[in-house]
Amino acid sequence: MADLQKHNISSQMDRLRDASGFALIFGAMVTVITIQLIRTWWRLRHIPGPFLASLTNIQRVWWVKTKRAHLIHQQMHEKYGDVVRFGPNMVSISDPSVISTVYPIRPGFPKSDFYKVLMPYTKQGALPAVFNTRDEKLHKQIKSPIAPLFSLSNAVTFESFIDEVLEVLCRQIDQRYIGSQDIVDLGNWLQYFAFDVMGTMTFSKRYGFLEQGQDVGGMLETIWEYMRTTAPVTQIPWYDEWWNKNPWIAMWRQPFGFSILKIVGDNISRRLSEKDGGGAESTNQLNNRDMLSRFMEIQSTNESIPPWSVTAWTFSNVIAGSDSTAAILHCVWYNLLAHPVTLDRLHAELLAAEQAQAITRPFPKWSEVCDLPYLDACINEAVRLHPPFCLPFERVVPEGGVEICGHFFKGGTVVGMSPYVANRHRGTWGEESNLWRPERWLNLGEEEHRILEQSMLTFGAGRRVCLGKHIAMLEMKKLVPALVLAYKIELVDPAAFKVENSWFFRQKGLGVRIKRHTEA
Repeated sequence: MADLQKHNISSQMDRLRDASGFALIFGAMVTVITIQLIRTWWRLRHIPGPFLASLTNIQRVWWVKTKRAHLIHQQMHEKYGDVVRFGPNMVSISDPSVISTVYPIRPGFPKSDFYKVLMPYTKQGALPAVFNTRDEKLHKQIKSPIAPLFSLSNAVTFESFIDEVLEVLCRQIDQRYIGSQDIVDLGNWLQYFAFDVMGTMTFSKRYGFLEQGQDVGGMLETIWEYMRTTAPVTQIPWYDEWWNKNPWIAMWRQPFGFSILKIVGDNISRRLSEKDGGGAESTNQLNNRDMLSRFMEIQSTNESIPPWSVTAWTFSNVIAGSDSTAAILHCVWYNLLAHPVTLDRLHAELLAAEQAQAITRPFPKWSEVCDLPYLDACINEAVRLHPPFCLPFERVVPEGGVEICGHFFKGGTVVGMSPYVANRHRGTWGEESNLWRPERWLNLGEEEHRILEQSMLTFGAGRRVCLGKHIAMLEMKKLVPALVLAYKIELVDPAAFKVENSWFFRQKGLGVRIKRHTEA
C-alpha cells in the first residue's frame, strides 16, 4: 500500500512538472507573440486605419478576394482620411497632390514585392517584364531600347493596323446585328477589338476574336483566371514565393502564367521559323513593321539586352496591352449610353467636324480627332473614372525615410496609391468626383488642364509610367468616333452593368441594341 501511495504521489508530481513545463512554454509563446504584435502595431501607430490591418495582412487579402477592393479602399479613405494603414507595413494614400513624391522621376522608390507576384513563372524562374521588375537597373536595361516604339509619334505609325481591325468590327456588327434588333453585348466586342488590335500590332495577325465573335481558345478567360488567382496573393507576396514560384512544386503542376507564355512562345517560334525559311516577307509584308519584328531587331542588335527580353516584351503586350484599353472603352461606352445627353453632344461635335470637311469616313484619322474638345473630355473622363488597374501601386520608402501628407515614414515602409481612389479624390475633383461629367475637362486653361491630367494615376506616374499610354489613346480616339458616326446604339439595362476587380477590372452586362444612323 505504501508503495502504491508513493507511485501515485510520484505520478502526480510528474503531471505537475509536465503541466508546469507546458505552462512555461505556452506562456513564453504567448509573450513572444504579444511582443511581436505590439512591435508590429507600434511601427505605424500614428497612421489611422482598421485595427486588424495594423496586425495582419489577412484583412486586405479578403478585401481583394471580394472583387470589390476598389470600393472598400475608397470607403476606408472616406472614414480615416487621405492616409490609411492597410497592413502592418502598408499605407495607402489618396491625395493626388503627392503623386510626384510617391512616384518620382528619379530613382529611389522601388516597387514592392507586390509586383514580383505578377511575374509569370517558368521552370527557369520568374520572368521579369518592364511593368513588374523591381530591379531599377534591370528596368532601365529592358525599357530603354523599346521606349521609342511606344512614343506618340511612333504609335501613330500603327494607325493602319487599327483601321484594319475597325473594318472587321464594323463588318461583323453589320452582318450579325443590323436589322435583327437582337441584344448585343457590346462589351464583348470592345474586348475582342482591343485584343485583335494588339494581336495585329504585335504579330501582324489577328487572334480571330472578331471574325468568330467569341473568346478564341479561351485566351481571355485564361488571362482573367490568371489575374483572379494572382490578385489576392499580391497582398501576401511571401505566399507566392512559397507556393506559386516554388521550383519543387513547379515540377508537379503547371506554373503560373504558363498558358499565356505558351501563346507568346508559339508566335515567336513561328516568326523565327519564317525567318529561317526565308518566308517572312512573302508570308506577310507587315511583319517588317509589327512590334514582334521590331522587338527581335532590337534584341539582335544589342548584346547587352537579356536573351529573354523578346518574350518579356511580347508577354506585356498580350496581357496588359489589351485588357487595359478594353476596360476604359467599356467605361466610355457605358457612360455615353447611360447619359444620352453626352452621347448626343459628342455626335454633334463629330458631325460638325465632318461638315467642315475636317473628318473623313468611315474611320477618322488620328490627326482629325486627336484635338476634338468634347471627344477628348469624354476619353479623359473615362480614363479618370475607370482605370483598368485598381489596387494600390505599391512602392518602398527609401532609406532615410520621407514625409508624405504630414506623416513621416521610415525606410522600408510600403506606401501606395490606388488609381481608382486617387482619381475620385473629392478634394481634387470636387463633390461630384464619382459622377460622369466630361464637362469638367472643358474651358480650362492649359495649366489647369495639365494639373488635372497629372492628378490622374490611371497610367502610373514618374519613372514607371505605362509605356502603352499613347497606343491606348490612339485606339480609343479612333474607335469611339467611328462607332458614334456609324451607329445609333441604345443601352438596354443600365443596372445590368457589373464590375469585378482582380487587379484588372472585368466588366459585364453592356447589353445594347444597335442600328445604322441611316435607318429610319
